[in-house]
Amino acid sequence: MKKTYAKRILLSLCAISVSVMAAEQLDAAKNDTVDDDHAYEPVQHTKKATSTQEDNDWKITGDIRAGYVNYDYSNSPYNFDASINKGHKNSKGVYMMPKISITSASYDGFYAKITGAGVTDFGLNDSNYETRTFAFGADGSSYGILQEAYVAYKKEGHKVLVGAEELSTPMVDSDDWYLLANTFQVAYYANKTIENVLLAGGYFYKMAGVWDSGADGSAYHSMADASFVDVRDKANAKDGGIYTGVFQYSDELHNLQIWNYYAPDLYNTFFAQYDYTQKIDIVKYDAGLQLIDFQEVGALASHNFTQIDYSIMSLRLDGKLDNGFDFSTGASFFTDGEGTGATLGAWGGYPYFANGMIFHFFEAGSLQNANSFKVQGGYDLSKLGIDNLWGGVRYTYFDLDPSYSHTLTGLSQDKMAMLGFRLSYKHPSGAYVTGTYETVNLDNEPTIAAFRLIGGYKF
Repeated sequence: MKKTYAKRILLSLCAISVSVMAAEQLDAAKNDTVDDDHAYEPVQHTKKATSTQEDNDWKITGDIRAGYVNYDYSNSPYNFDASINKGHKNSKGVYMMPKISITSASYDGFYAKITGAGVTDFGLNDSNYETRTFAFGADGSSYGILQEAYVAYKKEGHKVLVGAEELSTPMVDSDDWYLLANTFQVAYYANKTIENVLLAGGYFYKMAGVWDSGADGSAYHSMADASFVDVRDKANAKDGGIYTGVFQYSDELHNLQIWNYYAPDLYNTFFAQYDYTQKIDIVKYDAGLQLIDFQEVGALASHNFTQIDYSIMSLRLDGKLDNGFDFSTGASFFTDGEGTGATLGAWGGYPYFANGMIFHFFEAGSLQNANSFKVQGGYDLSKLGIDNLWGGVRYTYFDLDPSYSHTLTGLSQDKMAMLGFRLSYKHPSGAYVTGTYETVNLDNEPTIAAFRLIGGYKF
């Protein structure tokens, strides 16, 4: 059995906070460790709420985001070869992603929120180069969406929410890696009446989100339809959703999370993670262990158009030094079972400890029985007098099993290496920008490279 390093959870160790582009999190953690796997969560400005939901103030917040993305798969759409890099085409484009939210005042604990968002290129891009910019839905055109529309009750440690929400959990997540975050039609209850403990349960019905949805991400589709399984398994699941439950204990040193996601007639996902956070002298560190298990259930298990039966075991050690340097390391180990292609990244969850900065596991033929490793170093340039600027480099290595991982022409793949560089700027006014460049060297495939420049202003 091989193993692979996975990276820290999208659900991070930060406390619940509401910001415009960062999703609401179901989390009881008190630590302030930042999830460095998100391109924008740790580097863009995150406004602290000036008032709580209990205040009788209506709030208007927004984010005017723009981006340029360029993905080079050594496969021009005008000289296309379907056998190269899984048939992915070179893609590039410039986009605008406006977003605005209205949150009502709280009336005895009851409040509501609506968020409208959209993505457009103003007709400037060559549509032949947009197949993998992860901007538009299936029809390849600009769109707008009512991204959030919910009513909620929050009082004395109890919270009930029904409607569409940008919600962050480990395996079903808003995932703000690309141009516009995912959103979910959901109903849940969360209880924080016991000190240091979160108990919650709910039901995810539909999702919208380009890239993380296996359906048209520019519109809401059932969780079954948005999954990555075979279309026949989607049909057998009959537009089903996902039942979810969580137990979390978190204090100043310890953070234990146990989540279960049950999608009837598709598969069950069990997620458990423990983190120990401590500061010794000039170093604050976070040591984490993680287990994720995927098992087919119901109609999918009976028909076996898609086979899902494997686990991922991971560990990490991240740290920050008082002198401005930080580091992040991770390793994950995939068991010798099927289903990685049908589950990894589905519904926006990327809690794995060894992702690249832009690329992840999708470029390889398969991660069955694979190992992955990651090491990252960063520096806060405010120590040199350049405030609000962070720079970092990450190396991610995938030790592939050549008996499972192949090119489309049948050539074996032993390894995949990623090297990424990032500069991130954020300003207390709400301005932010992130530039990332990463290359991928994969056995028996031409080099892959990407550049993303995404920024904006939050108000």
